[in-house]
Amino acid sequence: MKTFSQVILAACLTASISLVACAKQKTVEAEKPAVASTFLPTALDSSGAGAEPNPPSIDADRAMKYVKEVVAFGPRPVGSPAHKKLEDYIYAQLKGDTVEDDAFVADTPAGKFPVRNIIAKYPGTRDGIIVIAGHYDTNYPLRDTGYVGANDGGSTTAILLELANHLRGKKQDGYSVWLVWTDGEEAIQQWGPTDSLYGTRHLAERWDKDGTLKKIKAFLLTDMIGDADLNIDKDANSTASLLSVVYQAATRLGYQSHFFARTIGVEDDHLPFMKLGVPCADLIDLDYGYNNVFHHTPQDTIDKLSPKSLQIVGSVILETIRMLDAMKP
Repeated sequence: MKTFSQVILAACLTASISLVACAKQKTVEAEKPAVASTFLPTALDSSGAGAEPNPPSIDADRAMKYVKEVVAFGPRPVGSPAHKKLEDYIYAQLKGDTVEDDAFVADTPAGKFPVRNIIAKYPGTRDGIIVIAGHYDTNYPLRDTGYVGANDGGSTTAILLELANHLRGKKQDGYSVWLVWTDGEEAIQQWGPTDSLYGTRHLAERWDKDGTLKKIKAFLLTDMIGDADLNIDKDANSTASLLSVVYQAATRLGYQSHFFARTIGVEDDHLPFMKLGVPCADLIDLDYGYNNVFHHTPQDTIDKLSPKSLQIVGSVILETIRMLDAMKP
């Protein structure tokens, strides 16, 4: 049986477009985090023992509408006019919310690019923060191919906007929730430690310096979560205890069949936070089409996505938040 890395390599050798697509390889051999995660509470109290009588859910049709509006901007790599239009679109959807940005200039193999992480904050009654994140930029090497990143960039932008609708206008009965649209996730030339994750590398360093990092109880990352054939991988580079909470949440909602059938190691936006000891869970479906054939190709289009998949992931995230809020510190 081929390893997942071998499958990707074979795909890269079969077509010129795949050579470009493999500028970003998210799958790697699993590695243990450099620093053990210590912030996650470890025990549920009685309020977290049973299933939610009214399980949380999102408006899947509205989430899908967001995906379509995002994709309509076309390719959205960093530094492009469409990327700036998408930033403005996100801000417009968050009008009236508490929004900050983490803007800087990234030094890349292709020159300097403006990068902007967008952070929407929803206060809670408990001391601590749960971060939900996902990137909004699209693949830079594919910028001239018509690649619109419906799943890889579009679905995550949309799910965060829909979560904002759920969180808006009410104080959270638990930890504060911060939604982060991360930027510069994609490689500019070839995926590697210094050519990828520009936004989260900068944000993790900033939050480490200003003390925010110590307040983060969990970092939930979403990536490629709109696939109509939804199978969220179990990421070996995430925090096992937090993945367990996510799986419990999925089970409570009856969605466990869509989670963790396969274990792989993934390089993604959570790694800069994992390395600094933050508990992280990467919710990613890295089997997009047979043998991941749609990933980083112009075939990553809206017709491959399903509102039901967005609904499943959004609802599991909300149930995970509820369970984390019920945990003893």
